[in-house]
Amino acid sequence: PSGAGGMDLAYVCEWEKKPKSNHCPSIPLVCAWSCRNLIAFTTDLRNEEEKDLTHMVHIIDTEHPWDVYSVNSGHTEVITCLEWDQSGSRLLSADADGHIKCWSMTDHLANSWENTVGSVVEGDPVVALSWLHNGVKLALHVEKSGASNFGEKFSRVKFSPSLTLFGGKPMEGWIAVTISGLVTVSLLKPNGQVLTATESLCRLRCRVALADVAFTGGGNIVVATSDGSSTSPVQFYKVCVSVVNEKCKIDTEILPSLFMRCTTDPARKDKYPAITHLKFLARDMSEQVLLCASNQNNSIVECWSLRKEGLPVNNIFQQISPVVGDKQPMILKWRILSATNDLDRVSAVALPKLPISLTNTDLKVANDTKFFPGLGLALAFHDGSVHIVHRLSLQMMAVFYGSSSQRPVDEPALKRPRTAGPLVHFKAMQLSWTSLALAGVDSHGKLSMLRISPSMGHVLDMNMSLRHLLFLLEYCMVTGYDWWDILLHVQPSMVQNLVEKLHEEYMRQNAALQQVLSTRIVAMKASLCKLSSSTIARVCDYHAKLFLIAISCTLKSLLRPHFLNTPDKSPGDRLTEICSKITDVDIDKVMINLKTEEFVLEMTTLQSLQQLIQWVGDFVLYLLASLPNQGSPVRPGHSFLRDGASLGMFRELMVVIRIWGLLKPSCLPVYTATSDTQDSMSLLFRLLTKLWLCCREENHITEPDDALIDECCLLPSQLLIPNIDWLPINDGIISKLQNKQLVRLQFGKAPGLVGHTVSSQFDAFVRAPGQPKIDHLRRLHLGAYPTEECKSCTRCGCVTMLKSPNKVTAVKQWEQRWIKNCLCGGLWRKMPLSYS
Repeated sequence: PSGAGGMDLAYVCEWEKKPKSNHCPSIPLVCAWSCRNLIAFTTDLRNEEEKDLTHMVHIIDTEHPWDVYSVNSGHTEVITCLEWDQSGSRLLSADADGHIKCWSMTDHLANSWENTVGSVVEGDPVVALSWLHNGVKLALHVEKSGASNFGEKFSRVKFSPSLTLFGGKPMEGWIAVTISGLVTVSLLKPNGQVLTATESLCRLRCRVALADVAFTGGGNIVVATSDGSSTSPVQFYKVCVSVVNEKCKIDTEILPSLFMRCTTDPARKDKYPAITHLKFLARDMSEQVLLCASNQNNSIVECWSLRKEGLPVNNIFQQISPVVGDKQPMILKWRILSATNDLDRVSAVALPKLPISLTNTDLKVANDTKFFPGLGLALAFHDGSVHIVHRLSLQMMAVFYGSSSQRPVDEPALKRPRTAGPLVHFKAMQLSWTSLALAGVDSHGKLSMLRISPSMGHVLDMNMSLRHLLFLLEYCMVTGYDWWDILLHVQPSMVQNLVEKLHEEYMRQNAALQQVLSTRIVAMKASLCKLSSSTIARVCDYHAKLFLIAISCTLKSLLRPHFLNTPDKSPGDRLTEICSKITDVDIDKVMINLKTEEFVLEMTTLQSLQQLIQWVGDFVLYLLASLPNQGSPVRPGHSFLRDGASLGMFRELMVVIRIWGLLKPSCLPVYTATSDTQDSMSLLFRLLTKLWLCCREENHITEPDDALIDECCLLPSQLLIPNIDWLPINDGIISKLQNKQLVRLQFGKAPGLVGHTVSSQFDAFVRAPGQPKIDHLRRLHLGAYPTEECKSCTRCGCVTMLKSPNKVTAVKQWEQRWIKNCLCGGLWRKMPLSYS
């Protein structure tokens, strides 16, 4: 399939063809894409022997699409809606029997889900479904993408939650619209109970074939409905939800309705009898709606906007009481913004999720940034093609021709001969959260992942494309959304540039924001560096840095002030201050300046931390031993030799460990020394301090002197240099997609590492199958063939045991840091026991 129009296929994933049980696309087929880059979609599993259908929900993470988690939904009728919550960790499914189910992760694993709660409107098919709004809304200002401050590029919009608990906390829940014109709201109480209420949308209930839900800034909900006929009006209702005496209460009010333009145009009056798609342009834009009307072969799409207009007042009344200024009566009226010409028949619509601040008057700005990906919505057609059109003007921005639709763009739809046989086309599709990727599920149940070029296929200079990618990376950094879809577009030649620019932008922010984003930017740099063979070794450094930051925070948080009412800094802050002030190379002289009573911990706690302490000791020794051959940037650990902040952290931890070693010597790191009398901790601290003094000031880094390098050269003859267990190569798909060749995958079957360009660079620090494995976060050895169940990170490949082997509070505190997500922010997935 050609990608000349700004879109191309990255990969396709299909089901294995089995004779006895087949995945067939459900009708209607639905899919949903979460901000964590998890995709959920439905198929029906046809069982030949029992002649019945099982309604399945499948969840994949886009980096490992073959590792599909398929669950029998338990829905007795076909699933009509799927909807992710704002955090991307819970999923709603609704069916044609009125049942709604809420799915959440089991043990925070992206490939293990369970149905926890739900609600039902018995026998009444659900046609629209949405989570209630949590009041968080960010606006992207594309025109300010060059500004230095994140606060100017991304601003928080005042937006009220649909419903609040005591103290203004948003209440969780969902709203659904049924085919018979009922609206049902379910609220999740903090104690796990579900409050449900159902109300008719208006007094005269009528059939609702299509509906959609949106939210207003004032905390109200707007529902749009259509009975499916283009000769009937599209109705709009305001819905207010409240809790009165522990019961959920719904109030509804009718808003202005509209007739589609194509039905009022005499030339086209009966041409498009059915409305097939009805969508608000965004969940929090209740003033703009997209409508599509179709016949057997063609469709037409219209975009409408709700506006406040002044009501003209008759002269007679003007004379009685003249209208002054703001007192003119106002009325809400739907006005058409744009409409397409006759199109091929539309099979699916996908709307952008980027909250770009665009008003109707912003069309000039829209022209300046018209190639920005988030401005387009996607239309899929029955001939297999996909168009991306501007969400307000509906002008074409990019095009993708499926295998069955090769044709010039300007050839009119009516002149083309109809091809024989049914064409494969997308029945459901979704845009990613940055609009740089599009997932479509076709009429065979196959999942296709399309890249959408940041320049929309237009020739933009490299800087412009880089600026788009950088802007979206910053957006993900600020929101915490996953950025996998941005990595789809990063070529090896861009990596260095992007990492440097990202660091520059980060350093321009204020200290408080830098602290909040400190680990996220390290994880982002790591995932970028993985995409180029020249930066691959830095991936190890970034992951080691995340590990160091986490250990430093955990160990410092265990320190307690001796007197509880001390008003000054915490022991951890005081430790940092004293270590940076006292530049002595003797560890004991630094130690004397600390209040050692603040470092007293229980013996069992100290012993339980030994593995983490050992990592600190080993890493310091490895770094110092690698200083003499620092000219080789492909060696992992290289960037630490110039990183004053990280070396300072190691120095603080060495002091803490030294004090703890006086309390319990068995918690100290174990070194294999050639001499019995050597004080290894003192030696390493002395060398580490000298190295730290060379680079403690970022703007004034000096080269280590020859005496220090000579001493480091002697280290291998004094101590046994440990092997550092670096993170494994991630087995994800992203590095296989860089040569822009289509990758074909199969659900349930991991692909081989064919064509993996980067792996040869990494051979020096990867464990071969059959070698001992390690729990990367607990630093425990698992043996060559682990018997414990493990989980691995979808983003960095880090492996750790599912169940904690330790009951000590300090270790629990350490494990709480990465129970929901990996230290890099990636999701966990359960690994098969046989992993090797």
